[in-house]
Amino acid sequence: MNEYQQIISIIAMTMGVAWASGINLYATIVVLGFCGASGNLVLPESLLVLQNPMVIAAAGLMYSIEFFADKTPGVDTGWDAIHTFIRIPAGAMLAASAVGDVTPALQVTAGILGGSLTGITHAGKAGSRVLINTSPEPFSNWIASFGEDIIVVAGLWSALYHPAVFLVLLILFIILLLWFLPKLWRGIKLALNKVAGWLGAGATNKETTGTEVSYNDTLGQLNTLKKLLDDGVISRQEFDEKKQQILFG
Repeated sequence: MNEYQQIISIIAMTMGVAWASGINLYATIVVLGFCGASGNLVLPESLLVLQNPMVIAAAGLMYSIEFFADKTPGVDTGWDAIHTFIRIPAGAMLAASAVGDVTPALQVTAGILGGSLTGITHAGKAGSRVLINTSPEPFSNWIASFGEDIIVVAGLWSALYHPAVFLVLLILFIILLLWFLPKLWRGIKLALNKVAGWLGAGATNKETTGTEVSYNDTLGQLNTLKKLLDDGVISRQEFDEKKQQILFG
């Protein structure tokens, strides 16, 4: 029974750090490092470096920067774009290290699965921010950011102290996210098309206005020419010649 619980704990910690890294990498490192340094958590030997004061301080500094960047509309999306190349590799490395002292094959497997989970989580976070940024007010960004911070801490706590519960919730989360991502992508495309429409509205309006003026001018000349024909001022031949000039120059 103890061996079974130990396996569950290792899987929960491995997938937990990968999942949390996709949302907030620096908060994940700070939580693991602080818990390890304070003696509340026994980290695997390959993760002991996280409880080094310099590592905790560096992660804390980056978390402080992200705390404000993540709550600023537009800046949060740019921050997420840059961290696509940071969170996913870091999540894979943390997952491979969290699995503990095992065979290299198991470590590589944990890294692949962990990196994939980090990528999915990061895609959900970054994609939802693109949609949130279409709203004019900043409060939705703040609510989303604070909510993500709380979820990371609560999720890691659950993974470390209630691993079985965390794994059940993680499976439900993955199913929900896989269902949500295609809809999220469609929403992002609609938002981008709307932005493109706003940017091209000025030029389109100018082109449309010019076309309408040209069309109305031509139509007016033809109506005047027809009236002259009906009044007998010009002949049919003159009408046809003038009409050709108006239409084709």
